[in-house]
Amino acid sequence: MADAVIVVALLLVAGAATAAVAVRAPARQALVLSVLGTVLAVLFTVLQAPDVGLSQLAVGSALTPLLIMLSVRRVRRCGRSGDGAP
Repeated sequence: MADAVIVVALLLVAGAATAAVAVRAPARQALVLSVLGTVLAVLFTVLQAPDVGLSQLAVGSALTPLLIMLSVRRVRRCGRSGDGAP
């Protein structure tokens, strides 16, 4: 039973990572990275590393996609204004 759960989690990680590479739009990529971080947190928890899973959940699922989204927003704003100044 445990082996089946690990295999399913690994397949979900592989699918989410492939989707993250295949998506072109940065905003959508951030959302897919958030899903990937969540699936990795589940994988780490299944592999009996809950501390690593919680860290991955905080950083990989929330913080990194948030920073990417804020960066994309800032770049689009500066691109619209034309001067490049903050």
